[in-house]
Amino acid sequence: MKIVIAFILIFSSLLLASDSASTDKEKKERLEKQIKIEMEREKKYAKEQTFYQQHNYDLKGSEVNKDSLSSLPELEEDEFNIDSVYD
Repeated sequence: MKIVIAFILIFSSLLLASDSASTDKEKKERLEKQIKIEMEREKKYAKEQTFYQQHNYDLKGSEVNKDSLSSLPELEEDEFNIDSVYD
């Protein structure tokens, strides 16, 4: 019985380690892809050197990547009281 429990622990730790390596690889790939997109956009803006108006911007390109949301940690909200700011 001890051998079975030890085997399960070792096997699950190996699976957990392989999963974290693949998510690190995916994060790096998403980051490199986004950096490439932003670099191309900056090259375009540097070449044209114009100030854009509201209707000229591509706002779809500024949206949050839904794939990267799962890797963000949850933030804890602090209780904020405006009265304590002015004390």
